[in-house]
Amino acid sequence: MKKYTYSPRPADNQQTWYVVDAEGMVLGRLASAVAARLRGKMNPLYSPHVDTGDWVVVVNADKVRLTGKKLDQKNYYRHSGYMGGLKTVTARELLAKKPEDLVRKAVRGMLPKNRLGRKLNKKLKVYAGPGHPHEAQTPVEWKLDQG
Repeated sequence: MKKYTYSPRPADNQQTWYVVDAEGMVLGRLASAVAARLRGKMNPLYSPHVDTGDWVVVVNADKVRLTGKKLDQKNYYRHSGYMGGLKTVTARELLAKKPEDLVRKAVRGMLPKNRLGRKLNKKLKVYAGPGHPHEAQTPVEWKLDQG
């Protein structure tokens, strides 16, 4: 008699939608909790090579906190591909201009760097204000500890 290891299929997972209010939360603690939820680490079906996670909607991204001197000392880089084309923006500038990107970049850095990570990243929806257009999915409010 052969015994096989169970490997979950994407169809086996019942994906639910969660809404997180980021007001007053520390960015890194929020991002690590959201990344774990996107990966499905709390799911009993969890397998590292299968998408067993849920959808996450983050609201009030403009009210997220950074501890210490990170607002002025943390830099985000991008390069145009041309010589001298390195662009730098601080966390304070990014929070003022595009707070959604600040949260998105923090969560993206905690996901796998492969096609599964790119797929999981699409299941994250971030909004600067308190509203979001995903009421039809009947999202569940997800309370996180204030870190």
